[in-house]
Amino acid sequence: MPDSRPHRVAVLVLEGAKPLDVGIPAQVFTTRASMPYEVRVCGAAPGLVTGGDGLAYSVAHGLDALTWADIVFVPGYRFPDRDAPPQAVVAALIAAHDRGARLAAISTGAFALAATGLLDGRRATTHWHYTRALMAMHPLVRVDENVLFVDEGSVLTSAGAASGIDLCLHILRGDLGVAASNHAARRLVAAPYRSGGQAQYVPRSVPEPLGERFAATREWVLHRLGEPLTLDVLARHAGVSPRTFSRRFVEETGCTPMQWVMRARVDLARELLERSQRSVEQIAADTGLGTGANLRLHFRRILGTGPSEYRRTFTRGA
Repeated sequence: MPDSRPHRVAVLVLEGAKPLDVGIPAQVFTTRASMPYEVRVCGAAPGLVTGGDGLAYSVAHGLDALTWADIVFVPGYRFPDRDAPPQAVVAALIAAHDRGARLAAISTGAFALAATGLLDGRRATTHWHYTRALMAMHPLVRVDENVLFVDEGSVLTSAGAASGIDLCLHILRGDLGVAASNHAARRLVAAPYRSGGQAQYVPRSVPEPLGERFAATREWVLHRLGEPLTLDVLARHAGVSPRTFSRRFVEETGCTPMQWVMRARVDLARELLERSQRSVEQIAADTGLGTGANLRLHFRRILGTGPSEYRRTFTRGA
């Protein structure tokens, strides 16, 4: 594990905060033996915060929690295109970022981050219903309306509530590795990996049963990554032509079938590097990547580091 000190997470609840958006980071990162995180839920001031959907939140901490946190989550809130966040909140977010904290928005929480100016010139996303409003209010933000989440390093944004889970698992994967992220996904009964580039919603032209069939094929693939997997094999399992499968797979996920398979193989390789002492050559064979040279090539292309360096990062001090 790269860092034995608990990661400090602040969940900043603003007026009109959406219940799911608040609950996701609070639950994913809640303190437990297998998760070295400490969570504080805070508001502009301690006390009662009126939320959305008929709920309210009693928060124990004010903006002082942002001076303590390593990661600050900003859940979505109602009427983001009408109500600007308080100036004290904006200043506290900027100060936290300047101090080195990561800022992560779920859904319309992106509007609060945009108000700080920290998204100017950067890619960002929000719930598809509000992407146009975000573009209009903050024209310097490079809004991407067709992704689940965007990681710009120190600032991260996600689409609707469900993609907040994907963002949290993505952060876990970076902090603690694939094994810890997959463990959390199983606990949440969530998909272990949906890339940030995956489309926010399936186009209406794709029949629902076909969408379910493609999901079943992706699940089938995850249990057979060490086997030969071609476009024809995947299309045959889904019961459609390779051309139809490829086109609709891209519509549903935002990447080609073989790009998705490659990323899944690299993620499996990451987990094996973290949890076993198998050689790079053995892991390449186990994950369907063939040779150690091929594993190193794709590992570095996707993650920007080599498998040996990655293993050292996640075994140092273990």
